[in-house]
Amino acid sequence: MTKSALDAALDQVVAGITALGGALGVGTANVHGVSLPIFSAAPPTMREYMAMFFTVNGPKEFLVFGEERLTFAEVYARSLKFAAMLQHRQGIAKGDRVGVAMRNYPDWIIAYVACAHMGAVCIPMNAWWTAEEMAYGIEDSGARLVIADEERARRLATLSCTAKVITVRTSGEVASQLGFARSEDELAASPDTMWYLPELLPEDDCTIMYTSGSTGAPKGAVSTHRAQVSASMNYLVTGLALLELSAQSGAAPADQQVMLLNVPLFHITGLVPVLLVSFAIGRKMIIMHKWDAGEALRLIEKERCTYFVGVPTMSLELMQHPDRHKYDLSSLVDIASGGAPRPPEHVERLAKEFEGKHPVQGYGLTETNGVGAGNIRDNYRNKPASTGRAAPPLMEIRIADGDGPVGEALPTGAVGEVCLRSVCNCRGYWNKPDATAAAFVGNGWFRSGDLGYLDDEGYLFIVDRKKDIIIRGGENISCQEVESAIYAHPAVAEVSVFGLPDERLGEIVGAVVYAKPGEHLDPDALIDFLKSGMAAYKIPAKLWMSADQLPKLGSAKIDKVTLRKQYRAVWAANAA
Repeated sequence: MTKSALDAALDQVVAGITALGGALGVGTANVHGVSLPIFSAAPPTMREYMAMFFTVNGPKEFLVFGEERLTFAEVYARSLKFAAMLQHRQGIAKGDRVGVAMRNYPDWIIAYVACAHMGAVCIPMNAWWTAEEMAYGIEDSGARLVIADEERARRLATLSCTAKVITVRTSGEVASQLGFARSEDELAASPDTMWYLPELLPEDDCTIMYTSGSTGAPKGAVSTHRAQVSASMNYLVTGLALLELSAQSGAAPADQQVMLLNVPLFHITGLVPVLLVSFAIGRKMIIMHKWDAGEALRLIEKERCTYFVGVPTMSLELMQHPDRHKYDLSSLVDIASGGAPRPPEHVERLAKEFEGKHPVQGYGLTETNGVGAGNIRDNYRNKPASTGRAAPPLMEIRIADGDGPVGEALPTGAVGEVCLRSVCNCRGYWNKPDATAAAFVGNGWFRSGDLGYLDDEGYLFIVDRKKDIIIRGGENISCQEVESAIYAHPAVAEVSVFGLPDERLGEIVGAVVYAKPGEHLDPDALIDFLKSGMAAYKIPAKLWMSADQLPKLGSAKIDKVTLRKQYRAVWAANAA
């Protein structure tokens, strides 16, 4: 296997960082019957991981949200008090599931730290979910408690769910109207410290993160403490290696890394490579409540941000913003993307528009705690269609045929399913043994459902998806879930849902519908029907009504491949 000069230098630096005997030294261990690389000196759980890094970075400023500014020490103290409140006032114990349903706030981070510290299982809930979708997550996970901001609390108030609800950033009057307790009042009534701190083990569950796949209803990917710690440290190695390479080239690092937090914390990118790595490197996070490119530019200049990561849509909007040149963005070093592929033509454009900044692309999944592959700096410009090499030192990527156990790797350049193996992988899906067996196929391997190939330098190229999903601006959307919602309309006979290309979002939802004979179905009425029970990002952006039955395969199933090709061509022709 050949290597570029940058990859050879990076590998050399990584080898030094991960040499045995160091803080990030790599050895092997038997995990679930499989010998895997691990960080030998890693903290055993997130509790120790957080305690170590919050203590080391205590005096540094950590969170900035509007006029609020909190240090690492202040956030940690608030989190431990929050954990005490959950135990004393809500009866939350080790293993209990706790939903966190809110937009990006300091309170989100405090709730996560509290859950991980006390051994509760944190469930980051998608803030765009409708009330019905939230009800599914609560029921499926068996959550005992949900910590919600006002908007999510109002949705929850329409449900008769079994979980208790505590609100944050909600007035006493509104909380009373909704019938929920406020976190401020609960904290005031609670002792400051926990009366009992349970033992935590590396294989104890830490989070359940819901992800849409080809099977319709979201599945809860269960991460252990070991997996989440390992994933965070794997990202840490890459970050330290890049800093070392920059130092070797004469670039002086900033006194403190500063990140614009513009991705949702309920996504794996927001949780692991953004939040948990920030704990370790003492990185300040400037919290955006809601994405706005103009506001992002203002905050980057004001707070001297050094790092930007988001779905490709976000960096595109930064490039296209009419006021971009009015702002001083000289502090930025890396402009990263993940969650969806960045169009290759955007890579060189990004490098030219933000001269001196480094474009970065990452590939990972909720099921791998975000760890997968990475394409950095000049290598990304040279191979803009690739998502990079397997992330060192823990990740192994193999291209394999078929289903079931992962066999021998396919030859270089051959297309097959992308399979990933590392100690960072989740242990499976919550209460879904069949789905777990189909994806987590033994010997440590996870079948991603993505089709791709590796070139002679070990670079991964994703070419298609085996699973039937649409990736809209970083959000996974199950085609089957949208189809099921459309079929719920009494006038619908047949439907097929597929992705349509979109420059800004990567893909948007398209659908073609055939109505029952004799029924009149207005497309706008069907869209209104869907809005009542489905998050807005899942609603078809383009809906075609077919006068004829949809084409079928020999198996009598709808021929989605033909439909997708036909209607994508129509879409492209209309866009031209």
